[in-house]
Amino acid sequence: MPPVAENDLFIETASGGRAGVRADFPIFSRTFGGRPLIYLDSGASSQKPQVVIDALADHLAKHNSNVHRGVYALAQEADAAYDGARKRVAAFVGGAPQTTIFTKNATEAINLVAYSWGRANVGAGDAVLITQMEHHANLVPWQVLCREQGAELRYLEVDEHGELSLEQLDAELARGDVRMVAFAHISNVLGTINPVAEMAARIRAAGAVSLIDGAQAVPQLPVDVERIGADFYAWTGHKALGPTGIGVLHGRAELLEQMQPFLTGGDMIASVDFQETTWNELPYKFEAGTPPIAEAVGLGAAVEYLDALGMERVRAHEQALTEIPGLRVVGPPTAERRGGLASFTIEGIHPHDVAELVDRGGVCIRAGHHCAQPLMRCLGVGATARASVGVYNERSDIDALIDALQAGREVFGL
Repeated sequence: MPPVAENDLFIETASGGRAGVRADFPIFSRTFGGRPLIYLDSGASSQKPQVVIDALADHLAKHNSNVHRGVYALAQEADAAYDGARKRVAAFVGGAPQTTIFTKNATEAINLVAYSWGRANVGAGDAVLITQMEHHANLVPWQVLCREQGAELRYLEVDEHGELSLEQLDAELARGDVRMVAFAHISNVLGTINPVAEMAARIRAAGAVSLIDGAQAVPQLPVDVERIGADFYAWTGHKALGPTGIGVLHGRAELLEQMQPFLTGGDMIASVDFQETTWNELPYKFEAGTPPIAEAVGLGAAVEYLDALGMERVRAHEQALTEIPGLRVVGPPTAERRGGLASFTIEGIHPHDVAELVDRGGVCIRAGHHCAQPLMRCLGVGATARASVGVYNERSDIDALIDALQAGREVFGL
């Protein structure tokens, strides 16, 4: 194993030495065209450490059963694994198991709130406030809600540095008609780290409800949902080293108790008669049907792995890697104010061409509108290229990206 560089994440070995984190991710044994895999698209989906793969395989091979249905020993093992995973996931972000709801992904979590809370609390003459930097997942559900309910959808603007104005937030709240404010913790395009605790406090003081899209934040920096104080906080497992098919919604208990279920069916009921049904207690009230059991176990293993690394170390590591010289970065100019990504454009080369050219060097980056088309219109571009890092990336990956970009410039005669 090559020596671990000072700017690479590492784990302490039993012998007192250090081992690079990348070795924990089996996908990096692959090569493409004889080149090692250099994966800089963690903002879309993260790679998985062996402990997560093992947790999934072990559960399916040895403990597989449906949950909350059987009294036999195998079913009790599955119950313990699923409920234990919820406790680990809740603890990882400072939440409570009772108000930690498993969903399919962050998109479903946001839709749950838009349908279950929104349709009971937003009506004609009301407003929903979101921001110009939102991913479609935190935009389209509110468009649909406002259209159906006769409410108005308004936007907080993004300034020239890719940041929001708290003064504009206060002005919108002062109008007295805002019922919900939904916003990203970290922008998936700009990388902007929003002042979410301050925003949540101002929103609550104005009598409105807040929802935070934390899909980019939870994998990148320490998150404490209790301290942030939002009414709802949504994130997804597959960006946080976990499996696909599982997301998380943390909600304020008093709001969740008042809300009607988003989906109905098995496991979310307490009793069913021919004409009436009563709902199960939290969090099961919002988990209809067979839940993502193995995926929850895998996500539990993923957050344990991240916890062992230390999220302060993860944040410092990814911040250091996204200081990429020579790029016109879209969003906050310094990595200190951005999450672990850099969206950029190169004059004279379309972002899709950039992505194809660097792929020839074995480097995987994203190019396109990143599911944020309104933001692209605000920025005056059709697309950007985006490099987003994870715990497994090393400085050599960034060097390879820079080399591949330079080769691309030469191809275009720039």
